[in-house]
Amino acid sequence: MNLIEDHWMPVRRTDGSHDWIAPTQLSDPDIVAFDADRADFNGALMQFAIGLLQTTAPIENRTDWKQFLTAPPDAKTLRDWFAPVAEAFELDGDGPRFMQDTTLASEASALNPVSALLIESPGENALRNNSDHFVKRGRLDGICPDCAATALFTLQTNAPAGGVGYRTGLRGGGPLTTLLLHQSPTSLWQDVWLNVTERPQHLERCGDASRNSAQFRFPWLTDVASLQPGGELAPAQVHPDHIFWATPRRIRLDFDNVAHGTCDLCGRESDRLIRQFTAKNYGLNYKGAWDHPLSPYYEVKGEWLPLHPQPGGMGYRHWLAWVLGQADAKSKQRPARIVTHALEWRRRQLGGALRLWAFGYDMDNMKARCWYESSLPLYGLGECASKEALKSVSAAVETWLAGAQQAVFYLRSAVKAAWFGGDARGDFSAIDAEFWQRTETAFYTQLRQCIEAVRQDESADPDTLESRQAWHHALRSAALDLFDTTFVGAGPIERQKPRRVAEAHRQLVNSLNGKKMREVLRLPAADKPAAGRGKPATADV
Repeated sequence: MNLIEDHWMPVRRTDGSHDWIAPTQLSDPDIVAFDADRADFNGALMQFAIGLLQTTAPIENRTDWKQFLTAPPDAKTLRDWFAPVAEAFELDGDGPRFMQDTTLASEASALNPVSALLIESPGENALRNNSDHFVKRGRLDGICPDCAATALFTLQTNAPAGGVGYRTGLRGGGPLTTLLLHQSPTSLWQDVWLNVTERPQHLERCGDASRNSAQFRFPWLTDVASLQPGGELAPAQVHPDHIFWATPRRIRLDFDNVAHGTCDLCGRESDRLIRQFTAKNYGLNYKGAWDHPLSPYYEVKGEWLPLHPQPGGMGYRHWLAWVLGQADAKSKQRPARIVTHALEWRRRQLGGALRLWAFGYDMDNMKARCWYESSLPLYGLGECASKEALKSVSAAVETWLAGAQQAVFYLRSAVKAAWFGGDARGDFSAIDAEFWQRTETAFYTQLRQCIEAVRQDESADPDTLESRQAWHHALRSAALDLFDTTFVGAGPIERQKPRRVAEAHRQLVNSLNGKKMREVLRLPAADKPAAGRGKPATADV
């Protein structure tokens, strides 16, 4: 089976039907998206397609790139692009196999059930301690070669910690991936192509372009020891293409003991159900300044590290950092290189409004806690024609997010005070999550207006007093409503202490209208209470 020539990629067509295609069909305008039975597989298939095109497409400048966005190459052109690397994409056989270690033998002591290819599958510890309560053992007995190829790539790309010597990927275990997509569905080709950069820009970023032998691009074509003689692998030791084909795990699928039956993932009949694979530790050990173009990064002591999904999910609070970058006294984050490249160098070439598709596993070492994915709208941001316009949008959003952070802190503190009468420990993340969800519509409404204002007049300042006042009103309304109706007010009255609740509510009102909040949002000071009146006035915002 060859992953360039065979039909192994599940897709959805414009009429909603499900189909299986070869990579040479990626430009078919009738295909709208990948359509695997698992969300992590769809994310992996997108990265496979992006990596394959980035590795092979002869795109030398922005003109070439724009031409193929509007007039996709036909199947013959794609076949010509992929042909020189096709030998690296054999999934089985006696020679080198895609993302597999050819040196491994099928030793009984190293055999694993095929279910172990899935990241959320319980490990040996969970099985031994009978602690696989939520994700049970025995869910998969055999999978077809098509699903095995996707599972293998998904594991190698996300590779979490797996015990002594079982390496993580070059972005660490369970990295966050952010891809550009069109806001309105167009075709799979256009969404994939948005995330491919011109060849010269790709070659100069991470790696040594002079190391263009096949084994420096596709590491499974040689053995681990020859590729990293010192026990570690740095970007300078391989070709830039390697970044899409990192292979930290030593795995070999067992095609000698296959069975006939139904694939436990896709439900299709197969004469070659794979039931086990060989694995061994001490694979490629990625160290150094790896810079993956599809992941945002954060800075720690002068070193840039890839971001990973965290408990609490994804939402508009991440918009600025993942789209334009964010820096404050505590942290500094930058977007994925592909996002920056698109917004700064492909202005008005992107073909309409965009969105950011963010996804990845929230990992606790070897344990998958959750799979997160979200779409963050960019509206017409890609059509802003200057860096100054992007900076003005960034400044406005930074102020809004600072105000939201302040408001959610006040809400959390007030709820804790109403419930417990003072500082209390515990998990109060539900309060934060509800607040971010409640204010999301207001945020994106203002963001759309902000971007539209800059598109119409790039010299305009979208960070107006009126917009900040409107945002203050949205934050205050959401916080008070959540306190009154969702968290504190929703509780049984017999279990509450009215005085404590009233004091917490009063403190929340004062904080939301107070000096600190107004400084963060750069609002004028609140009106002072009129002489002789006992109740303070509140500013009309």
